[in-house]
Amino acid sequence: MNYSIIKVLMVFTAGFILFSCNQTPKTSDSRVRPLADTVGFAQYDWQMDSIMQRVDRMFPKELKTASQNGEPAKTVISPHDDYTYVGWLYPAVLQNIKANTIILIGVAHKARLLNLENQIIFDSYDLWKGPYGKIKPSPIREEIIRALPEGIFQVNDSMQRIEHSVEALLPFLQYYNHNIEIVSILVPYMSYDRMNEIAEPLAKAINDVTKKRNWKWGKDYAIAISTDAVHYGDEDWGGKNFAYYGTDSAGYKQAIAHEHDILRTLTGELKPEKVKAFTRFTVEDNDYKTYKWTWCGRYSVPFGLLTSYYLNKLEGNPPLTGHFIGYANSIDHPHVPVKDLKMGVTAPANMHHWVGYAGVVYD
Repeated sequence: MNYSIIKVLMVFTAGFILFSCNQTPKTSDSRVRPLADTVGFAQYDWQMDSIMQRVDRMFPKELKTASQNGEPAKTVISPHDDYTYVGWLYPAVLQNIKANTIILIGVAHKARLLNLENQIIFDSYDLWKGPYGKIKPSPIREEIIRALPEGIFQVNDSMQRIEHSVEALLPFLQYYNHNIEIVSILVPYMSYDRMNEIAEPLAKAINDVTKKRNWKWGKDYAIAISTDAVHYGDEDWGGKNFAYYGTDSAGYKQAIAHEHDILRTLTGELKPEKVKAFTRFTVEDNDYKTYKWTWCGRYSVPFGLLTSYYLNKLEGNPPLTGHFIGYANSIDHPHVPVKDLKMGVTAPANMHHWVGYAGVVYD
C-alpha cells in the first residue's frame, strides 16, 4: 500500500474518530486513550519483550556506545517511527530516563484537520493504553493547566487521540518502568516567537508544581520530546517531492550531511540562539507553517527545548548540555524483524522514501 492510500485512510479514520470523540461517553472505557497505531508500534507486553530482546541481540555495540554515564536525563529527544525501522535508537535514548513522571512534548501531525495553531494541546483522559497495563496521567497535568495563563493552551482529546508521536515512546518507557505517569502536550503550528512566548509560562508552571512536591528534575520527573528527523524522497509522500538533493547516492550523502548540520544546533550547551537556528533550518522564514526541511518535529523540538531552557534558569542550574546519542534512518541499518510479532510498517523504506532519526540527551 503506498503512502497516498495510507494518507487517505488516515484522514477518513481521523474524521471518524473526531466524530466519535465528540459523542457523550457511554462507558468508563471511553476515558481510556486508545492506540492510534497498532501496526508500527508494540501494543502487547510479549511484543515489547521480543522487540527488546532482538534489539539487544542485533545492536549490542550501538547500545553500549550510546549509553550515558548513569546520570538521569532531564530532557531527551527521541524518534517516533515504526519500531522495525528505528530499532536501537529508541532504547539508546529512553533508557536514560529514570524519573517516574514524564512530560511528553509531541507533534500534532493532523493539526490542520482541526484548525489548531498557536496553543499547546493537553488531554483529559483518565488512562492511556500501554503494553504492560494502563498508564496513568500524572496529577500534575491538571495542576499545570490551572497554573497557565488563558489563551496559550487548550484541552483537546480529539487531537490527542489521533496523534501517534507521544504514543510511540510509551511502550519503551513502560518497559523500563511499569509505573510511569505522564503528561502529554502536543505542539501544533506556531512561530518561534510564539513558542518562546508559551514556553516560559509553561516552564514556570512546571517549576512551581514540582517544587511544591519537592521533586527533582531528572530524578522525579523528566521531559521527552518526540520527533522524527528528515522525511526524504520523491515517492509516496502524498504527491510531494522532498528529495532536496536528489535520490542517488550523492544526494543521499548530501542529505545526511545536512542532517548533521542540524544536529549541531541540538548538542552542546543549550542556548535560545541554537534553538532558533534549528527553526531556521526546518521552517520557512516568512511562513512558519511551511517546511524548509522536513522534520515533523519542527515545533515540538524548539518548544520542548525552550521550555527546558527556561525551567533550567528558574532552577538556577548550570546550562543544560545536549549529548549526541545517535543518528539513524530507515535505510541505513538492518530492520528489526516484526512480522512474526503481528507488527509491520506504515510506510516504505528505500532511496525514494526514507526517514531520519535523531537521539539527544540533556543533563
